[in-house]
Amino acid sequence: MRDPGQVRVTGPLAEYAEGFRAELAAQGYVRDAAARQLQLMAGLSGWLADTGVAVEDLVSAARAEEFLRARRAGGYRILLSRRALTPLIGYLRRQGVVPVQPERACTPVEMLVEDYRRYLVGERGLADATVGCYLGAARLFLSECEQPDGLELEQLTAAQVTAFVVGQCRRRRVAAAKVLVTGLRSLLRFLFVSGYMPRQLVSAVPTPAGWGGGSLPRALGEEAVTGLLAGCDRATPGGRRDLAILTLLARLGLRAGEVAALELDDVDWHRGEIAVRGKGGRKERMPLPVDVGEALAAYLHPGRPRAGCRALFLRMRAPVGGLTATGVADVVRSACIRAGVPAAGPHRLRHHAATAMLRGGATLADVGQALRQVRVATTAVYAKVDRVALRALAQPWPGGAA
Repeated sequence: MRDPGQVRVTGPLAEYAEGFRAELAAQGYVRDAAARQLQLMAGLSGWLADTGVAVEDLVSAARAEEFLRARRAGGYRILLSRRALTPLIGYLRRQGVVPVQPERACTPVEMLVEDYRRYLVGERGLADATVGCYLGAARLFLSECEQPDGLELEQLTAAQVTAFVVGQCRRRRVAAAKVLVTGLRSLLRFLFVSGYMPRQLVSAVPTPAGWGGGSLPRALGEEAVTGLLAGCDRATPGGRRDLAILTLLARLGLRAGEVAALELDDVDWHRGEIAVRGKGGRKERMPLPVDVGEALAAYLHPGRPRAGCRALFLRMRAPVGGLTATGVADVVRSACIRAGVPAAGPHRLRHHAATAMLRGGATLADVGQALRQVRVATTAVYAKVDRVALRALAQPWPGGAA
């Protein structure tokens, strides 16, 4: 493979080649991958010159697909998808050469959903994942309310709201139905307080049938957690990163999103604390156990890729950037495969942290505080796995031995 510095770009994109080359290096692309991206840039620039297509026309998905078809017809076997063009098009957009993708038509539903999104983020301070769930419920409900003349929410009745919930819940499991109902109640409150509806219809939303607290927290066993940690290759940067993530999840009970949101400045080495961004935008400081601190230190030096991003945990492959909550979940799933244990998500390690605290003598109040849970009922579910405390409540079986 040629050196990235030897790839020659001619045509309309030639003046941007050096900047793109520098960005690829900054994002952690290895030599071969960077050279391939620059060759793709050279091919696109040549195609633009030959066809007379303007650079700004690359904003159109159809234009990009024309280039890719020509590339396939030319016998190329790699970098043939729209995704392959993402790094280059993204760079050209940041340079102002390719316009930002034009917004889709603003329908009454989308305009209202955008207004609702600003409310959820700005006034409620909800996490991105929660906002996404609420917006999905909002689009579903509002699309059924849409009429040829508009939404006409002023005419909405309690019977219509109830009928919508009943119809939707028949197609969903209890957990999914509860998510829909919670999102719908939030939307109806917003519509009322914002003046879109003259009546408060939250009470018209029925509660899905389901036994509250009917299931036990599914914590990973001590042996399984030990296997997850032991399976991380401490000789590689990726292994040290995974070990730090798994230790945070298992010892402090962090959520996947909280791990992904951690930044370098959140670790206070002098005080032995770590700042965690929890639900509702709350930022709370937690003690940094010795084993967690050691795992973090081993990952940071050496291990964390060099990047301008301040996120604590980064992707190991280019483009280098902060790890997402989905990326954290992938780390846990991969660790399960290496350890030979059934697939599990990050929340199973949160349950493990809670049950380990109880076995160590912590109270439910202590567990709730450590997990940063606002509602007592949320923590109370762990009472069912505290068998030592429950044994004192067990009554003798009638007629049994004394």
